[in-house]
Amino acid sequence: MTRIDSTAFGEFPDGTVIEKWTLTAADGAAVSILTWGATIQSVLVPDRDGVLANVTLGFADLDGYLDEANPYFGATIGRYANRIGGASFALDGETYKISQNEGETALHGGVRGFDKRVWSAVATDGGVTMSYTSPDGEEGFPGTVAAAVTFTFDDAHRLRIDYRATTDRATVVNLTNHAYWNLAGEGAGTINDHLLRINAAYYTPIDATLIPTGAVEPVDGTPFDFRAFRPIGARLRDADPQLGFGLGYDHNYVLAGPDAAVVRDPRSGRQLTIETTEPGLQFYSGNFLDGRLRGPSGRQYRQGDAFALETQHFPDSPNRPDFPSTVLRPGDTYSSRTTHTFTTFA
Repeated sequence: MTRIDSTAFGEFPDGTVIEKWTLTAADGAAVSILTWGATIQSVLVPDRDGVLANVTLGFADLDGYLDEANPYFGATIGRYANRIGGASFALDGETYKISQNEGETALHGGVRGFDKRVWSAVATDGGVTMSYTSPDGEEGFPGTVAAAVTFTFDDAHRLRIDYRATTDRATVVNLTNHAYWNLAGEGAGTINDHLLRINAAYYTPIDATLIPTGAVEPVDGTPFDFRAFRPIGARLRDADPQLGFGLGYDHNYVLAGPDAAVVRDPRSGRQLTIETTEPGLQFYSGNFLDGRLRGPSGRQYRQGDAFALETQHFPDSPNRPDFPSTVLRPGDTYSSRTTHTFTTFA
């Protein structure tokens, strides 16, 4: 049975305490989540020899998470994960201007998205539920949104994330978690030799501002084809304009089913399997890590030292009627589940 513990992780000048909730399996594998941004701070899982290591990037103290350079390590992202072009969208005949934080783009909910908010937390069966209520007009989004994220972790090393949200006014909602993974251990160096498989025959190309063009194109014959296991770095530097726009992979995949992705690290023997109810998966190859940040290991995080696989609806969906809708209306409930299962292979 999972053991659930709560400790103080840090404190703001006004006395607000940030808690760290740790879910520990029978063999010592453990996941820690902070009430700052409902953030996954560490994921401790065994390698093929049973040696535990933290496989997600993060910081040892609260100051690291408050640093402006923090690239959303482990955070819950909302109201809108990924990008909205022009930082605006129209809904029911009204245009909403939301805060810009990447040129003219709104990225991951704006200047102060869900990742920069204090969430409340209560223990649940095998995990913890964190809640945050976003008031009408926050970052320019309409409607008061009540969001809840439940994290559970079990003896099979399954980290399940269940998202729920309701609103009192029509709005758009797209929630995800922005964990950065290195299955050899955080700070262990490049992930270019990790083997990746994504269950997608199509992806959504981007323009120079990283916004989808609106097209849905086949991965066949491109560096974006991960339908069979391939090292992440195998075609990372191919002469493809799409890789140039993102400085690597930073693209949404159109999933063919709930079995979203599998990643293997040949060095440690760790394997990560991702299942989701979401239609899309953003694959990001850690392109903007630049060595300025250090994790709990004390080691630098450099370009290509981690990858992210963010389950989501598609970027810029509020401006793309052909994409799956992200509209949430009063009386309806946003509901989504993603499971990360950690195993080993020989």
